[in-house]
Amino acid sequence: MSLPEGLLTIPLAHRALHDRKAGRVENSLRSIAAAIDAGYGIEMDLQLSADGHAMVFHDDLLDRLTAQAGPVKARTRAALEMIPLKNDGGTIPALETVLERIAGRVPLLIEIKDQDGAMGPDVGPLEHAAARALAGYRGDVAVMSFNPHSVALMAEIAPDIPRGITTSSYKAMWWPNVPKATRNALRGIPDYDRVGASFISHEAADLDRPRVAELKAAGAGVLTWTIRSPEAEAVARRIADNVTFEGYQA
Repeated sequence: MSLPEGLLTIPLAHRALHDRKAGRVENSLRSIAAAIDAGYGIEMDLQLSADGHAMVFHDDLLDRLTAQAGPVKARTRAALEMIPLKNDGGTIPALETVLERIAGRVPLLIEIKDQDGAMGPDVGPLEHAAARALAGYRGDVAVMSFNPHSVALMAEIAPDIPRGITTSSYKAMWWPNVPKATRNALRGIPDYDRVGASFISHEAADLDRPRVAELKAAGAGVLTWTIRSPEAEAVARRIADNVTFEGYQA
């Protein structure tokens, strides 16, 4: 499936249009509403609840963004929906709630966070939860993951949803739980064709990697993360079709 045109042309607010000083934290309903009002696309993240629901939250732990502690996956959807977000006033939303709020008004890019822990094959519950929530959604949407096993599973269970791979330089300091051999393999983006991807979302500092140019020449959409200034955006757009941004107005 090809990436929807809006995801190639409308800048994507990283974890929605968050601004803690304005009372909007990442991936919250307030940040999502702000992105919609500004006409930006939205990039967001999914984690799994204890009872098998896709929750819109970046971290696997509650500690950074809430006053609670411990794994997201240890709490039910109902419990997570009651946990206040710091500096926001809202609570952790489920994917179904977010889709109802967006209702196709802006493009949506969804990252399925790795649940294996080391980019391995222990995937399934979160992908199935995402596919259930997205069934029948009529807006421009695509899914992606750093874990190619996750992307491959989405190809099986939701083949009509465009999919891509989130890609990186895979420096050891940022990926301490991923074995060196796995990092070395993923760095070359070897699974693009196997999983039926139509795009990558690549680390901005690594956009000059030859494999990125090779994929773009073959027709892949190239998105990039995370852009934090107009100057950085100008540099990234020499290669990337679109940017995932935060901290300024793209």
